[in-house]
Amino acid sequence: MSAILQGVALDTLEILHPAKRIVASDTTARGRLENLSASMTSDRRTTWRFWGGACYVILLLGAFGEPLLALADYAAHSSLHSYILLIPLVSAYLLYLRRDQLPRKHAPDFSLGIILLTCGLGLLLFIRWPNLVGDVTADSYHLTLLALSFLCCLIAGGFVLLGRQWMRAAAFPIGYLIFLVPMPDAMVNALETASKYASAEVANILFHLSGITFLREGLFFQLPNIGIQVAQECSGIRSSWVLLVTSILASHLFLKTPWRRIVFVAFVIPLGILRNGFRIFVIGLLCVKEGPQMIHSLIHRRGGPAFFLLSLIPFLLLLWWLHNRETRTRLVE
Repeated sequence: MSAILQGVALDTLEILHPAKRIVASDTTARGRLENLSASMTSDRRTTWRFWGGACYVILLLGAFGEPLLALADYAAHSSLHSYILLIPLVSAYLLYLRRDQLPRKHAPDFSLGIILLTCGLGLLLFIRWPNLVGDVTADSYHLTLLALSFLCCLIAGGFVLLGRQWMRAAAFPIGYLIFLVPMPDAMVNALETASKYASAEVANILFHLSGITFLREGLFFQLPNIGIQVAQECSGIRSSWVLLVTSILASHLFLKTPWRRIVFVAFVIPLGILRNGFRIFVIGLLCVKEGPQMIHSLIHRRGGPAFFLLSLIPFLLLLWWLHNRETRTRLVE
């Protein structure tokens, strides 16, 4: 009797086993269909964001076409702001480098997007409003406001289309676009004035250390056979500003700890002042040793790039030292 019952049980299991396989197969197929559906939905959203972003950028470029062309022309003919033409390429390259770190899921942030878009359009309307300001290419103030307006609208689109998490992950490449905004004339004049006075102080110390007899009154140095005045052009603000922009990029690429980045970027300020003061000292020394005609030499009129390259030596040495120390600290930890 027991043998008969066991036979019946085995037959029953054999009958149920294919049924279980069919149920399991149906569950697997349903899971695959759900995954495929989710993947297709994700692809559709990605495609929508891509084309939506492309249309938004095209509309933005159309609205700011004239100001952007004016900004590009201004930068191309400016010795101070010529770096602006490279900023979009640098930001795009930085985004490419961290493409694997950017979030795949996007949650639009409409509140921040609307606030930034309102600010951008408000600036644009203010500039375009009749009788409030003149021609958009009249001076750097208009270009500064227009560049800020464009930047606000561009970042607003990023928050709406890509979300806060994505924008946070891309904070540095996006934030680096701030250097698209040219400095207004008042800011340039203030920096030039501060730089030339600080450089004059450094030159004064170097003249004292050299033992040369001289008299100083403010920015004027009376040397034995020539008088030298530190003019606005001697401030070195152009090379110092470019070095500052470069230091911010280099600190982001090669340094990880915040305090080392701050130290490296802050080093550019005294480095620029020392470079300019040393240049004034060298020109004055040449005029004393070789003759007053050296004031018209190439080292005075075209010597800026040579002194800039000279300042890159301590600049790169400090970067190498900070990076090396940071690497050793990580290995120890």
